[in-house]
Amino acid sequence: MTRKLPLEGFRILSAEQYGAGPYGTMFLAQMGAEVIKIEPPKAGDTARAVGPHYLRKGESLYFQSFNLNKRSLTLDLNSVDGKAILHRLAATSHAVVNNLRGDLPEKIGLTYAQLKDVNPALVCAHLSAYGRDNDRARWPGYDYLMQAEAGWLSLTGEPDAPPTRAGLSLVDFMTGTIMTIGLLGALVDAQRSGVGRDVDVDLLSAAIHQTSYPAVWYLNEGDVTGRTERSAHPSVTPSQMFRAADGWVFVMAQLPKFWDVLVERIGHPGLATDERFATPADRLANRDALTVILDGVFREQPVAYWMERLAGHMPVSPVYGLDQALDNPYLQSTGMIDTVSHPDREQLRVLANPIRMDGERLPNRSAPLLGADTEAVLAEAGFSATDIESFKSKGVV
Repeated sequence: MTRKLPLEGFRILSAEQYGAGPYGTMFLAQMGAEVIKIEPPKAGDTARAVGPHYLRKGESLYFQSFNLNKRSLTLDLNSVDGKAILHRLAATSHAVVNNLRGDLPEKIGLTYAQLKDVNPALVCAHLSAYGRDNDRARWPGYDYLMQAEAGWLSLTGEPDAPPTRAGLSLVDFMTGTIMTIGLLGALVDAQRSGVGRDVDVDLLSAAIHQTSYPAVWYLNEGDVTGRTERSAHPSVTPSQMFRAADGWVFVMAQLPKFWDVLVERIGHPGLATDERFATPADRLANRDALTVILDGVFREQPVAYWMERLAGHMPVSPVYGLDQALDNPYLQSTGMIDTVSHPDREQLRVLANPIRMDGERLPNRSAPLLGADTEAVLAEAGFSATDIESFKSKGVV
């Protein structure tokens, strides 16, 4: 980067684990913040043990997915010395993050009320399954449960299939991102006012929020959106998958102009004058008949042929497997696949951050080994070598 990253000079302490919280703070680290990941001594973040692929024992590739650019500090936050260390670090930090169970931040001492005397401008961000202020605060929870309770499974998959979850932990990733947005908003205000605050997000609220327009349809009109065949859009057609000779292609004639483009470029302009398909409402009412016709057309040629005919003229995409998606040369040309150096693998391939600054991808470095920065962080905070050895002997770090 030719200029400083936007969060250089900001320090974030994060008592985080697994996916949602680490995903959110990774954005802060990639934008230049010093993110100090606080992990339990010996075991560390449970994500380090998630298989099936490891760089070494206790250092998983899964962990690398969520912890690029961070520092690792092992610290027992339940010990007296651990709390003292936390307070000293918080005094010179800008935010403290956690994604613990909803009742734990108060017990451990991670709330603004408990830390404001150490640093009045501190922002304390909390990410939990169900929130900290209701009768579910003590409930553990994971992404898949949120997809189930928020109605996602009822919206996903074929109509005659069992309820189906999204293939990725999207609630975790969305909630981590939302937490980061809230933290940054509070941080801007704290820089102006000198006064911090608590920021709370929870997985279930984020999952419900993502139901977006189907939620508004139901809340106002009682319209319950259901599943559609071929992953089709609920109210626009043709906007779905079609079977080509050697695979699937996703075609989205979301706007009337794209319908005109579609029928012309597939060589069937007569469809535009068919009374069954004359208007968007007609096409929706006759979706099944239109699907049969277009399937017959698309089956005549392979995916590559249809991409050549339609790409750039209307919204269209091949339906890839994960391997095809990641081997796509387009990702190389746009810089979405990055390489970092790790002690156990010199050329570790990772995903780049989707944000660009001044036209450049944000720089990456590999996730830290457990406790890799403990001694350095404590020394920077003013602890002597004797202090650090004492903490080690007592299991505080």
